[in-house]
Amino acid sequence: MPNAPTSSQFVVVLVTCPNRLAGETIGRALVEEHLAACTNVIPGVTSIYRWQGKVCRDREVLLLIKTRRSRFAALTRRVRELHSYAVPEIVAVPVAAGSPPYLAWVLDATA
Repeated sequence: MPNAPTSSQFVVVLVTCPNRLAGETIGRALVEEHLAACTNVIPGVTSIYRWQGKVCRDREVLLLIKTRRSRFAALTRRVRELHSYAVPEIVAVPVAAGSPPYLAWVLDATA
């Protein structure tokens, strides 16, 4: 496959949200705006974290967002605009390997 995308061009971004509606709203906006190829909304996450000197425990949903590394800065800005948290989790994990047809689809969907 000439000019096949390389896995280093892609990241999976993790974002937690307070509920399914918030997660779906953010996920849909990212896909509609070509900042993400796909967003999975995973319910039932229990988060335990330290915030303002206290240990907190909350139910959340987790977004798994597939995108290009080059779209991460714009994606981060958009998540911050849409998110209700003062400091939303926005963490990019590099893709070590991937199916060439899938990576080509992510590339096309985020063009």
